[in-house]
Parts: sequence; C-alpha cells; structure tokens
Amino acid sequence: MTSAAATYDLMLLLDPQAEEARRTKLVSDASAAIKQDGELLRHDRWGERQLAYHIRRKTSAEYHLLQFHASKPELLGELDRSLRIADEVLRFRLIKLRPGVPEAPDVPAGAPAAGRGADGTERGANGTERGAPAESRSGAPEAATAATSGEAEGDSGAAG
Repeated sequence: MTSAAATYDLMLLLDPQAEEARRTKLVSDASAAIKQDGELLRHDRWGERQLAYHIRRKTSAEYHLLQFHASKPELLGELDRSLRIADEVLRFRLIKLRPGVPEAPDVPAGAPAAGRGADGTERGANGTERGAPAESRSGAPEAATAATSGEAEGDSGAAG
C-alpha cells in the first residue's frame, strides 16, 4: 500500500534590509531543492509586512509561503540546515500539514498588515486600535491608561 507524499508548508521571513539578489537566491535555492526531491505546489510572495514583535532588532520582514510535497525525508533536513545558516532568514517554520487542511488563503503582497500606526499605536489589519474597547477608540481618555503604561501611583521610581 503506497501512501501519498505528505504536504508541507515552509514559511520564510527574510530580512528586508538584505540585498535583493541574496534574498532572491535564497528563495530560488529552496524552491530548486524542493523541485529536485519533491513537488512544489505553490509559492506565495506576501511581500514586506510588519512583525508582531522584534526579531534581531527588525520590525518588518519579507514573507514567503512555499507549499510542497516531499518525496524524500532528507529534503526536510537539507532545507532546515540551509535555512538555519543563512543570515538573510530572520525566521522560518516547516510544518507537516494534516490531510484535509484547507488551502492557504491568497494574500496579496500589498495587503496591510497588523502593526503599529504612524503615531505608535498598535493597529489591527482593519486599521482599528488593538486591545482597546470600542468606546475608547473614539479618543476619549480612560482612567486605566496610566496603570497599563507603568506610570501608576507609587511606580514612578523616585525614592523618598
């Protein structure tokens, strides 16, 4: 009984400040390795997006999603090794998908990502502030803001 080759997702977060040629070469090398020992199902370029938290002091990354079938288990080790030693890779995740998992959504490269707005407030993908109740989004100050910012009473750090 022959089972179908497992499907994998490879999510790459690349340093947007690295040279374009090096980023392109890294993605093409990963694609070539996949095509050699498997089947590349799709490659989505999601473009540069804001990170949820800093990675190596970077606030954004260039996202790529590669979905593939691996015919040899050695392919996973080769990808893991080459991506770990590449300086342009901020983070990567290689995940084996369970049968029946829906396809990855089509995400346009220019879609807005959640992150910080120009004024420094956190914004969701729809542009609204995250983590705040709807009534506080109107700009009205709340009493709880001093406590959440670390400047509550007795927390000023002054001795005496």
